[in-house]
Amino acid sequence: MNAHVSQGGWPVLVLNADFRPLSYYPLSLWSWQDAIKAVFLDRVNIVEHYDRAVRSPTFEIQLPSVVSLKSFVKPTTHPAFTRFNVFLRDRFVCQYCNAHDDLTFDHIIPRSKGGQTTWENVVAACSPCNLRKGNLTPQQAKMFPRQTPYAPTVHQLHRNGRLFPPNYLHDSWLDYLYWDTELDP
Repeated sequence: MNAHVSQGGWPVLVLNADFRPLSYYPLSLWSWQDAIKAVFLDRVNIVEHYDRAVRSPTFEIQLPSVVSLKSFVKPTTHPAFTRFNVFLRDRFVCQYCNAHDDLTFDHIIPRSKGGQTTWENVVAACSPCNLRKGNLTPQQAKMFPRQTPYAPTVHQLHRNGRLFPPNYLHDSWLDYLYWDTELDP
């Protein structure tokens, strides 16, 4: 479950039972309302909290900022073939010109020429490059992707996801997100 939460919405980082984020990109976040509900249903432990509370006439609870699931959710071993995951594999860069804007995806071998919609035949491409290549093979268009397309592992997508931190990171999340980064002296 990933909620799109604004900076002022008190988002909650969700960790698996092993204290690793469920995903890095998009970061596994819940709204504070979903987190409170999960606390009451005894599905999560509160690990960190904000300096803000919500109240009812008979109850008060500090808003959680980090929760961990009580039962381990086994991560998938093979990522889904989605437009987003293709972009993530290719680091949100056109594989022909390195542009970051107006991304779509391109079939290396066009579908009309027998190309399939698979990890190995699809790359991120900006609209201008996609239009320029059109219905041609790379040889015909003289346009070759910067990297050979491949089926990524979940680990590779997570590694790429760490390169694109979300717009909002609360200080209480940092200890749980980047365990493999160099520590300050």
